[in-house]
Amino acid sequence: PDVICIQETKANVDQVEVEEIEAAGYPHHYWYSAHKKGYSGVAIFSKYEPKHVEYGTGIDFMDFEGRNIRLDFDEVSVMSLYLPSGTNIARLEHKLKYMADFQDYINNLKKDIPNLVICGDYNICHEAIDIHDPVRNKNVSGFLPVEREWLGNFIDSGFIDSFRHFNKEPHNYTWWSYRANSRANNKGWRIDYNMVAQPLQENLKRAVILPEAHHSDHCPHMVELQFP
Repeated sequence: PDVICIQETKANVDQVEVEEIEAAGYPHHYWYSAHKKGYSGVAIFSKYEPKHVEYGTGIDFMDFEGRNIRLDFDEVSVMSLYLPSGTNIARLEHKLKYMADFQDYINNLKKDIPNLVICGDYNICHEAIDIHDPVRNKNVSGFLPVEREWLGNFIDSGFIDSFRHFNKEPHNYTWWSYRANSRANNKGWRIDYNMVAQPLQENLKRAVILPEAHHSDHCPHMVELQFP
C-alpha cells in the first residue's frame, strides 16, 4: 500500500526501529503519541511525502491521548483515527463526548478538505452483521445503541463505509478477543473502518479485510482508490 495507518502504537518514535519501516519502502513516517507513556497513539507511514501533516485536532482533551493524525496530499487527505473505548462509565462518558466533538470537527474540516479518508479503530460495531453475537453484546460498549446511532449518523454526514460498499456478507471481522479461542472460532467484531468521503466514491476500487494477517488482536483492512 502507498499509505499505512496505525492505531494504538503505545510508543514514541524514539522507541521504534524506524530503519525497518524505511527499508520496507516508507521513508515518510509520522507519529503522534499520547502524553501518557505506553498508551494510545497513532501513526501514518507513507511512500510519498505529504504537502502537510496535521497532528491532532486542536481540541486538548482529544490530543492529550494522541488519537488523530492527518496527511494531506494533492488529491486526497488520509487520517489515522483511534476512538476511545468505553471500558467503564467514566471512559464511556469520555468516548461519547469525543464522538460528538469529533463529528463537529470533521463537519468543519470537510468544508476545506472534502476528499478525506478516515482510517482507524472506531471501537464501534455499526450493525448486527458486524458482530458475532449481537444479542448478548447489546449492552456492551462498542455495540451500544447510542454508539451505533452515532456511527450511522457519521456515515450519513457524508462518508462511505468502504468495506460494506463492496461486501455485504456476514462473518467479516477486524478484532477478536484473546479469550476463549475467539479468533480461531471467528467470534469477532468489525470495529475498524476506512471511511471514504462521498466525493471520492468514483475513485473507490476495492476494500478488503485481511484476517489471515496475525499481528495483534486486530487484523489489517485496506481500501484502494484510483486517481487519474
